[in-house]
Amino acid sequence: MKLSQNLYRPAQVTELDRLAIEGQGIDGYELMNRAGARAFATLMARWPEARAITVCCGGGNNGGDGYVVARLAREAGLGVQLIALKSPEELSGDAARAARDWQQYGGKIEPADERLRGDVVVDALLGTGLDRPVRDDFARLIEHINDSGHPVLAIDVPSGLSADTGMPQGISVRADVTVSFIGRKRGLYTGQAGRWCGERVFDDLDVPRVIYDSVQPDAELLAPSQIKQWLPPRTPDTHKGMLGTVLIAGGNAGMAGAPVLAAQAALRTGSGLVHVATRAAHATLAATLQPEIMGHGVEELSNLDPLLDGADVLALGPGLGRNDWAGVIWRRLLKSDKPLVLDADGLNLLGDSPIERGNWILTPHPGEAACLLGVEVSDVQADRFAAVRELAQRFGATVVLKGHGTLIAEPTGNVAVCPFGNPAMASAGMGDALTGMIASLRGQGLDDFDAACCGVLLHALAGDRAASGRRQILASDLIGALHRVLPA
Repeated sequence: MKLSQNLYRPAQVTELDRLAIEGQGIDGYELMNRAGARAFATLMARWPEARAITVCCGGGNNGGDGYVVARLAREAGLGVQLIALKSPEELSGDAARAARDWQQYGGKIEPADERLRGDVVVDALLGTGLDRPVRDDFARLIEHINDSGHPVLAIDVPSGLSADTGMPQGISVRADVTVSFIGRKRGLYTGQAGRWCGERVFDDLDVPRVIYDSVQPDAELLAPSQIKQWLPPRTPDTHKGMLGTVLIAGGNAGMAGAPVLAAQAALRTGSGLVHVATRAAHATLAATLQPEIMGHGVEELSNLDPLLDGADVLALGPGLGRNDWAGVIWRRLLKSDKPLVLDADGLNLLGDSPIERGNWILTPHPGEAACLLGVEVSDVQADRFAAVRELAQRFGATVVLKGHGTLIAEPTGNVAVCPFGNPAMASAGMGDALTGMIASLRGQGLDDFDAACCGVLLHALAGDRAASGRRQILASDLIGALHRVLPA
């Protein structure tokens, strides 16, 4: 894993910081000055027209970074308004030194009730260690920042956002850019982080790479460069029999199109053959919409068994429903030893009747995850990392927890996070397309975890391509954009 893809919990980043200072002999104030310099450079690159800034400082090293930014801005000739919620006398260590340098340079400190006069606001109030709701003066100033209408640069994390879970602690600064240092914090990439972080910028502050050897990252950030590793060029003698046969089961009354979308996505992702097992009344729909799909009416298990025998991978759930027909199909496929991707009502039926099975991939959204865990949706969202790991361990499965910052976990505890995707993808059928894509990749020979990671990444990137300049896209738009993100 590349260091740039590593994600850490806040306590782990604190340990990386300690290792840089104590283990590598880097002066702590030197690191603070590097952080302040990189934050100021980011500010000027994003808002080069700014002539004045407002810096809001709290206590601790986060506030110290803010004092450094203020001093550098003043040195560069910008007007600087500095608002502090902790007096310099209350600070200690490097933060106190940064405050003294600011004052010795002629800088002044204003109270929090002053009007925010800068063209850009720098948020250096609360750092990554926040573990309780924001209250009192901090909450009031955060609200003031959000109401000001000024663009905001957050240092390390928007104040009030948990850098561990991506959820606000009561209230959070809404930043346009968040610049973080030394280690990427996992909470900036999932949960509600997208509402508050804006553009995310990372800088390792040139610390020695050796410090990362002592701290095992908590998760991995997926990157487009990985796709070619998962999907190398095909050999000249490739034929459809080498690319996997996918069987997709679903499409109950009123939901005939769901398995067709999954099948279209599987074909576009590279499957050699795709079958759809559905209600008899819907059997011709697949071929009508996509002639390359083979549709089969399945009202009896005797109709299903030959399809199971010929399949390399199964996908169960798109439009499945929860009636007697669905239950019969569900039980038969889960008894099979073929690789299986389980989604939608397939997951809801699993919540009703948990069973043990290996060699499978579960793809719940937060509501389905809550059903499987027997908790509320808010509990899942409060710590998505904990939820996806518990699901993976409980069911012995690779689990895809969908949503902003989709998480993929395997039973060992390994987790990957997808930083791509967009709000225009919030429409029906998106999950069906993802199911078909993951099943296709599993049938092409990827293992469960790689198939899930690659499928999620391709799905998000295709969604980004399809959504360019558009408020809303359909699942069919995303499927149509897959050729733009798949390697040749």
